[in-house]
Amino acid sequence: MTNLKYFYDMITIDYELADLQKEKLATNFPAPSLPEAIKGVHLNTLAKGTAVSARVLLNEFEVRKTKTNKSFLKVTLSDQSGTISAKMWDNNGEVDAMLPILEQKGVFDIRGQVDEFNGFKSVTVYEMTPCTEDIDPFTLLAYTQQDIEALRDELFAYLYELQQPYQDIAIKAMEQLWEGFRISPAAKGFHHNYLGGLLKHTVGLMRFCRYITIQSDNPFRAVLQLINKIETEYKLEIWNSLKDDHARPAYVWKDSIDHLYHMVQGMAEYKYDSINYDALITSILFHDIGKLAEYDYAGKSFDVFHFLFPTGEFKDSNRKQAGIAMDPLGVNIGHIPYGVMLLSKMIEHHNIAVTMEDIHLMSHCILCHHGLPEWGSAVRKPSNLEGYIIHIVDYLDSRYENTETDEEK
Repeated sequence: MTNLKYFYDMITIDYELADLQKEKLATNFPAPSLPEAIKGVHLNTLAKGTAVSARVLLNEFEVRKTKTNKSFLKVTLSDQSGTISAKMWDNNGEVDAMLPILEQKGVFDIRGQVDEFNGFKSVTVYEMTPCTEDIDPFTLLAYTQQDIEALRDELFAYLYELQQPYQDIAIKAMEQLWEGFRISPAAKGFHHNYLGGLLKHTVGLMRFCRYITIQSDNPFRAVLQLINKIETEYKLEIWNSLKDDHARPAYVWKDSIDHLYHMVQGMAEYKYDSINYDALITSILFHDIGKLAEYDYAGKSFDVFHFLFPTGEFKDSNRKQAGIAMDPLGVNIGHIPYGVMLLSKMIEHHNIAVTMEDIHLMSHCILCHHGLPEWGSAVRKPSNLEGYIIHIVDYLDSRYENTETDEEK
């Protein structure tokens, strides 16, 4: 039991987990080890001429020419401190020598010094060596500032409440994919775009779902209450932007209200239907689990590919990995179809008995969680209450995260 709140303090985070269960979770589903401190170059804090020696991610590179037609490499690097502009001069054929390496590798150990021109700081790189060691992504990429162990405990508390066969499906999925699930980002840009983002986002959806289906006596009233709160917050966004002439307006909830009312109208077609809560929570677990395959980053495991395709082999096992990006293979399928594939594979692999109707219900929820075809939904529109609810909670959580400060994410 906790006293925490979520979504402007509207949603009570309410769950129970015995001490013995917590101990078993710590053993069987360990949280990742986090660095003691945020490391990095912190370029803006360094004076011109300061020596730099660091491990960095390669973001972009291109060959440029000076006014005297001398070649140099313009490179954009990054670490936990942010983006690092850098260049490497072509004094002894360095450009030609580095180009094929930059095409193949994404993590480098660099040596150079800070340069400054017109107040703009960069790093002049003398040596750039591809890293050959195993990468701990938490030493290079941004990660959630929330307590990952607490998020794990909350997730499993909800999964342990499920009836069979849903609990079996969910726990087996975590046993199979926990190593990647616990650290995966949920996006590369729009929301939860950091390590641990997928876990945080999944738990967020479950909080909304419980508010709508358990903590409220009427799911329609609950959704309308959430929309009412959004209307209030959007008015505050507009008012705050009017009061500050210099700040750039940040409208998190712009264009949200009409869409959510449209979804409520769609739900109304099924107002006499009951909600399969267990199927809905299981679908939430799987709704973005395909991002384990869709996204790539330095240190990512390829276990999800080997689980889905046990006879498949990579033609090139030395794949380039750097910052959060679309996986060159995963982008061909996308996380929504992957979610259904992983659900089906989990049921088949562990020989779990599930009704044909429930398989299709969960699959439909995964396929329609983006709500609209133009937003990536794989079906024209949800065809049951569960489908509408999973889209609404996904929509709300992905946007609410953008109201949080960097220290809260």
